Amino acid sequence: MLDPEDMTNTAMPDERAIMTYVSSYYHCFCGAKKAETAANRICKVLKVNQENERLMEEYERLASDLLEWIRRTLPWLQSRQTDNSLSGVQKKLEEYRTYRRLHKPPRVEQKAKLETNFNTLQTKLRLSNRPAYMPTEGKMVSDIANAWKGLETSEKSFEEWLLAEMMRLERLEHLAQKFKHKADIHEEWTRGKEEMLQSQDFRQCRLNELKALKKKHEAFESDLAAHQDRVEQIAAIAQELNTLEYHDSVKVNARCQRICDQWDTLGNLTQRRRLALDEAEKVLEKIDILHLEFAKRAAPFNNWLDGTREDLVDMFIVHTMEEIQGLIDAHSQFKATLGEADKEYNSIVSLVREVESTVQQYQISGGLENPYTALTAHDLTKKWSEVQQLVPQRDSTLQAELRKQQNNEMLRRQFAEKANQVGPWIERQMDAVTAIGMGLQGSLEDQLHRLKEYEQGVYAYKPHIEELEKIHQAVQEGMIFENRFTQYTMETLRVGWEQLLTSINRNINEVENQILTRDSKGITQEQLNEFRASFNHFDKNRSGRLAPDEFKSCLVSLGYSIGKDRQGEIDFQRILAVVDPNSTGYVTFDAFLDFMTRESTDTDTAEQVIDSFRILAADKPYILADELRRELPPDQAEYCIQRMPPYKGPNAVPGALDYNSFSTALYGESDL
Repeated sequence: MLDPEDMTNTAMPDERAIMTYVSSYYHCFCGAKKAETAANRICKVLKVNQENERLMEEYERLASDLLEWIRRTLPWLQSRQTDNSLSGVQKKLEEYRTYRRLHKPPRVEQKAKLETNFNTLQTKLRLSNRPAYMPTEGKMVSDIANAWKGLETSEKSFEEWLLAEMMRLERLEHLAQKFKHKADIHEEWTRGKEEMLQSQDFRQCRLNELKALKKKHEAFESDLAAHQDRVEQIAAIAQELNTLEYHDSVKVNARCQRICDQWDTLGNLTQRRRLALDEAEKVLEKIDILHLEFAKRAAPFNNWLDGTREDLVDMFIVHTMEEIQGLIDAHSQFKATLGEADKEYNSIVSLVREVESTVQQYQISGGLENPYTALTAHDLTKKWSEVQQLVPQRDSTLQAELRKQQNNEMLRRQFAEKANQVGPWIERQMDAVTAIGMGLQGSLEDQLHRLKEYEQGVYAYKPHIEELEKIHQAVQEGMIFENRFTQYTMETLRVGWEQLLTSINRNINEVENQILTRDSKGITQEQLNEFRASFNHFDKNRSGRLAPDEFKSCLVSLGYSIGKDRQGEIDFQRILAVVDPNSTGYVTFDAFLDFMTRESTDTDTAEQVIDSFRILAADKPYILADELRRELPPDQAEYCIQRMPPYKGPNAVPGALDYNSFSTALYGESDL
């Protein structure tokens, strides 16, 4: 535009021509710089929007997956259906242990990640002057928290139900075995009794034989009365099995009914035979004192032997050292009575020996047969020998159970010793993390460093929890349902551990967001400490949150003028909508910090983005795809082209895009 000759060969160059040329250069360079500035601003805005959309999509995906898992898991935890057998309930308990050990921990981490992503997204939206993110209906943080709380409630009630069901079914099995044992003994005793009572043998007897039959029948009546208690016990056990809904109660009821019917029949037959004998005109004149004495003493001794044998093989269930020690003491007291029983046995057997001696001496035909009882000295000797053999067996059984209870006591102490270490450790870590979260211990970087150190320490401590889980499994397998050595249960320790992990993750996320806010807002550490001190002063319960009334008091203390009239309440609600856009009912420190620093920072606005697009479009009310591809990076240019609606205004050309409505949507209510 200018030649050297025009400047050097002229004594006075044309000033207006030179100024015209120079101003042309200025306008050309100035327009190029505006376009570059506008392109940079648009790239920045679009990059923020793309990152926010990615976080929203990830939140929706994680929330949907977690809620779907909870929805699938709840019916299983809420089910109370079993096959009414002990093995079936034990299988369900093992499935529950597998769920707590393998399936739930990844979901706890997923929940923590979900909350972290949500808080980070909201912070980034506030910092970029975007509207707060509202998740899809049913996927709010509060919805997830409520669903999680319902899951934990179902877990607790499910485990309690399993343990109670195991105790019930164990008792049912014990009662069923006891019923069968007593019924077998009773049916063995009644075998042949109906035929004996229906016999008409007394009609062909001599006088002495008839009287003998009468005495024998009296002994039988005594024996029958002695068995009344056993029949009542059998009926009582059957009733209890029905009350507890035993799975095979139909067979139990049928057998119990047969025993009761047979017992009534025996009673009727006994009464009839007694009446028949009473009708006999003559009774025995010569009574063998020895036989009668044997019958009188042998029947109760035989019943004692039967009862003793039954008691010595009786099954039992104990859960404490006191219970087994009580059984051992009772057995010791029983053994102390064996000396007197041995004397009674020898005395009764001596009666038989005396009969044998008398029969041999006087050669009495049929004198060895006792007309008063079916019992013989051989029967008593056999049962007495069985009792003497069962006593040491009972000793061995009780000692084995004692060793089992001693082992259970050791497991209780092992669990209590470990739990009494782990429980306070979790509480101390929780207190320390809470103290750091109050924000008065060094800079934010120091707090973040200390929180991550705590996080590493907590994960390093996890083997202690796993060791405690192993001990707890052994405790449950040992059917141990109470532990007086510790106030901690495995459930409370699990909950405390999960709360500690959640608290650390939440505090790390909050500190990172505070660093992000501090750096983007350009505030100093002293200002941050001042904000934190004001916040903590009104956070009376040290929850890390301010209720609306606490937040209002905090604002008033910082110099905000909030009247007590209706207008003041309207102003406060407008502020509350800014710091609590999701209406959670509380104000976090992040939101409080963002509000306190909002006025002092420069943020992008929809008007600024529209002006930037107008520069790229050369002042046109629309922009073309080629212009976007020329001025913006390829990925962000395509991002705009896909989302910008067609321009519908006057003088529109084919392919014209409406950057005005697109920019407004970035900062308003939209589906982005």
